[in-house]
Amino acid sequence: MSIIALGLLASLAAGLMTAFGALPVLFGKHISRRGSDMMLGFAAGVMISASFFSLILPGIEAGQEVYGSVTAAAFAAGFGIVLGAALVAWLNATLPHEHFIVGPEGADPGALPKIWLFVIAITIHNFPEGMAVGIGFGGGDVTNGIALATGIGLQNAPEGLAVAVALRGQGYSAGRAFWIATLTGLVEPVGGLLGVSLVHVSVYVLPIGLTFAAGAMMYIISHEIIPETHRHGHQNRATTGLIFGLVLMLLLDVILA
Repeated sequence: MSIIALGLLASLAAGLMTAFGALPVLFGKHISRRGSDMMLGFAAGVMISASFFSLILPGIEAGQEVYGSVTAAAFAAGFGIVLGAALVAWLNATLPHEHFIVGPEGADPGALPKIWLFVIAITIHNFPEGMAVGIGFGGGDVTNGIALATGIGLQNAPEGLAVAVALRGQGYSAGRAFWIATLTGLVEPVGGLLGVSLVHVSVYVLPIGLTFAAGAMMYIISHEIIPETHRHGHQNRATTGLIFGLVLMLLLDVILA
């Protein structure tokens, strides 16, 4: 199987974990705010660990091989991180979207239905994750790609549950909440295909591509996930979840290497 096909399928599998996480709403299950914040903290920990151990460090190593200089590799990594964060910040400021807690952000949505504003918000979040998985495979390191896909998939499950529960709280039926949560995860294979295709074209794109994906995820962690988990006074549980997620992803990256 080609690297591009592997990257696409792996990012699809990671995205479908959103649906797996949302399954409990079909059976009338609910989750406490404390539990939700702890699971989202876990997701943040996985993303932080994946950003450094599966994207930034391999990006610097790839930069050394491509550019022949540690200094050039470090500057390229820094550039990629800033570029990724800046792109997500721009999307966040430009596209009309809405979070359940902090409310509307971005441009004036006009007559766009509220549910689509929420879907756009989740899309801004999930697209860089799919890119990260695709880029992980695009460099030719299948092991690194598998570790990334596994980690991103693990953190997608609690996110899927959180999305579905939030939709139920807004009055949506269990079935509709489940399908909307599922659809928000299906943007990941789109990002995965783009990511694996870009870095597969040229080795010179790989170092910046890896760190670009890391920067995009780090922006989301700092701007959205961690503030959300601390908003209701459950920061201790959220931090515990973050540490467990970080360590689990670290172990996956080391064991699968």
